[in-house]
Amino acid sequence: MSTAPEQYRPPAGSGAADAAAHLLVRTTRIADPGPLVHLLPPGAVTAWLRRGEGLVGFGECLRIPVQGADRFATAAAAWAALAARASVRDEVDLPGTGPVAFVSFSFRYTSAAGSVLIVPRTLVGHRDGRWWVTTIDADTAPSGVTSLPHRGELPDPGEVPAPGAVRYADGSMSGPRWMGRVETALDRIAAGGIDKVVLARDLDARAEHPVDLRWVLRRLEASYPTCWTFAVDGLVGATPEMLVRCERGLVTSRVLAGTIRRSGDDDHDLALAASLARSSKDLEEHEYAVRSVAEALAPHCASTNVPESPFVLHLPNVMHLATDVTGVLASRRGSSAGGATVPSVLDLAMALHPSAAVCGTPTGTAADLIDELEMMDRDRYAAPVGWVDARGDGELGIALRCARQDPADLRRLRLFAGCGIVAGSDPVAELAESDAKLVPMRDALG
Repeated sequence: MSTAPEQYRPPAGSGAADAAAHLLVRTTRIADPGPLVHLLPPGAVTAWLRRGEGLVGFGECLRIPVQGADRFATAAAAWAALAARASVRDEVDLPGTGPVAFVSFSFRYTSAAGSVLIVPRTLVGHRDGRWWVTTIDADTAPSGVTSLPHRGELPDPGEVPAPGAVRYADGSMSGPRWMGRVETALDRIAAGGIDKVVLARDLDARAEHPVDLRWVLRRLEASYPTCWTFAVDGLVGATPEMLVRCERGLVTSRVLAGTIRRSGDDDHDLALAASLARSSKDLEEHEYAVRSVAEALAPHCASTNVPESPFVLHLPNVMHLATDVTGVLASRRGSSAGGATVPSVLDLAMALHPSAAVCGTPTGTAADLIDELEMMDRDRYAAPVGWVDARGDGELGIALRCARQDPADLRRLRLFAGCGIVAGSDPVAELAESDAKLVPMRDALG
């Protein structure tokens, strides 16, 4: 049985899993091992954390790269086939137990970054006062389930070194040049044919020492506990926006659009929150985003619920207009066994991405304008990131407030931020908003 990560590539056009791949999985309950983020050992890390709960993974059992316009369907088919063939002993039976893959998709199918599913060798989870450990191995034929290591056999996390001094430089374009692109977008909106476009910018960060992503994760989780803190394949961040959560037939999507920077004064921030809730410009932007999510979910749901008005989500650096769209997934006939099934979280991600919150309205026109104006590869910024289990349950956030580490130079990261541009947007204010959205990653790097 090989200890090196296996490289799996689906047969061209089929999306089916390698017939030789067989996962051997065991999940067992354990006592509280302490904060999950402090369990991670050096090296490649995978994590999905919020308010101290979530999942962290050690090592790689399988890595499944996917490319092309059908990357979501390919990933969903490959994972479903692998999960169906797995030999599983699950003593906990919660979402996130048994076989789990961490996933990170590219924003555009043409991105050089590609997309990936990563199955960790060891996974530790925490939910509702219960903790568990899952061990996963891969073999070429079913041969039983691997034995579970004792708690004391988990990797020693050791020291987490600081990255040292960090220098920043313009990424694809300077701030003034980016404001010029915002002005061009406003001209296109005024001319008709497009209502909203989300323009992103990047910032280059170079640290004195190689950046240990555990350092970044610990600081993000401590500073932004209400966000979903994540790390998958060098992409690290703390997103406030849940693209889609699936759990036992229930689906939730948190939509954020409309932002105002906090002042640091509580009384003034309350006044700012009230002005945000009344802002016609921000309410219009938010409506586009909510509508796009509700329309994408409707074909997959027996019923949906869309609140009439948004609430204001308070974060340490900014405030957002937010709406939680919920639904009950509709059953459909399975194509092979003939039984009733519901869409997986990967199926729903395919339907939802890209939403108006990160692309614009209409989607196709906005995507074309993004390609024309941004002049950069978004990589995996603003795309789905999270996890999926064997049932198809899981959580996928939108990769915001994030950075991607350069695998060829671990001292270098690209930081990303974006703003929704609608009629009435002000280029100076949008640049200031993008700077505010870069604060979480800049602070995390220290």
